[in-house]
Amino acid sequence: MTAEHVIDLNADLGESYGAWTMGDDEALLAIVTRANVACGFHAGDPLVMRRTVRLAAARGVAVGAHPAFPDLQGFGRRRMELAPDELEAMLLYQIGALAGVCRAEGVPLAHVKPHGALNNMACADVSLARTVMRAVRAYDPALPVLAPACSALEQAALEAGQPVLREVFADRAYQADGQLVPRREPGAVLHDPDAAVAHVLRMLAAGGLVTRDGAVLPTPIDSICVHGDGPQAIATARRLRDALVAAGWRLAAGAPSA
Repeated sequence: MTAEHVIDLNADLGESYGAWTMGDDEALLAIVTRANVACGFHAGDPLVMRRTVRLAAARGVAVGAHPAFPDLQGFGRRRMELAPDELEAMLLYQIGALAGVCRAEGVPLAHVKPHGALNNMACADVSLARTVMRAVRAYDPALPVLAPACSALEQAALEAGQPVLREVFADRAYQADGQLVPRREPGAVLHDPDAAVAHVLRMLAAGGLVTRDGAVLPTPIDSICVHGDGPQAIATARRLRDALVAAGWRLAAGAPSA
């Protein structure tokens, strides 16, 4: 099995807090190889963070910080305009919180992946992406960033010399420039598990992002994201894992590609 046949499955987890429950983390952790754990700003709380890290450790799943804008009510999906130094401090605060939990549980912090609107905005705005990168580098210049392929966030990581894992989304359609189709538009989210599996296999076969118009944007693909907050999340993740294995891929939390 050669290196190019290794692929990583990631999911956003630990997004429950207090009496409110989001998704089925335990079921997803039996399928994925990398977990992006909410750090309390868009979802999650200290108890949920620790439980999620423990579950991930028991399953041998890599753990990363999933920081966001301070937006519990909007689940981190609302755009915010923050001063760069304020955002950088907020990101450091969240990464440090998850890193502390990981250290207490004997689990290495494996990566950082911005959440929601922060991620989407940083994918299109290189200035914002550089702010995100400064926060990650201030914490650890060797810590990989899990960034959407063909994005300004990937570009900022490469500029800074920060390790980057390039991800594609199993359940989201792409625009011609490699940005995600906005959720409000028809066809932006692939709800059918079979459609999501076909979308991923098409991108892997093409060696890049496949846009909704059928164009290919060449890129290495290190990781595939399955969103854990939809009703088809578990079915999609299971079918995707089975399809990848059947196609000859080995599922593992691998290293950044060159």
